[in-house]
Amino acid sequence: MQTIFVLLKFYTNMVRFFIRLLCLALWLPLAPALVAAPHIPATVEVYYSPRGGCTEAIVKALRAAKVSVLVQAYSFTSPPIEDALAAAAKRGVKVQLILDRSNLTQKSSQLAEAVGDNLSIKIDAKHEIAHNKIMILDGETVITGSFNFTHNAEANNAENLLIIHSKELAASYTANWQEHDGHSELYDGETAAKTKKSERAAPHKTSFATR
Repeated sequence: MQTIFVLLKFYTNMVRFFIRLLCLALWLPLAPALVAAPHIPATVEVYYSPRGGCTEAIVKALRAAKVSVLVQAYSFTSPPIEDALAAAAKRGVKVQLILDRSNLTQKSSQLAEAVGDNLSIKIDAKHEIAHNKIMILDGETVITGSFNFTHNAEANNAENLLIIHSKELAASYTANWQEHDGHSELYDGETAAKTKKSERAAPHKTSFATR
């Protein structure tokens, strides 16, 4: 009788063990999804150059902006993009640009036109190169990629452009934009004059601003 009791207890424990093993096997495939980072819902538009409609897509997005446009640009030589930014500002959109300091001396830069259109401009001279190429529209759309805001990027270079519709992603990019805004200097004529003087005195460096 005692032997039967021991066997029943043994088999009961074995059944419990296999049930636990089965539950573990069923749970393991679900584990990565349960512990993964939160999903950021987004709609993404993708464009390529040369002549793949990148500039047109940016202009179209800027025409749809209603509240704000935040820009970080290394090279800024595209008249259609500057025109679209100016048009946005004229209809009441708050447009703010942070540009790399190379725009102070680059003859093809749209900096002078932007000043003439009363756009808010700061120069980020803290870094060796302020190489970001982004726009944040209305706190809900991010434009980014390798695409510089230039004619060459549209007509000659192999580039990519993403237009991402995501409030969560836009919030992250906005926070980073604000960090750079904090150490950038408001553009004025004196800033340009000082930069030109220092670059004339410094050893020559190849400029890639028109890319």
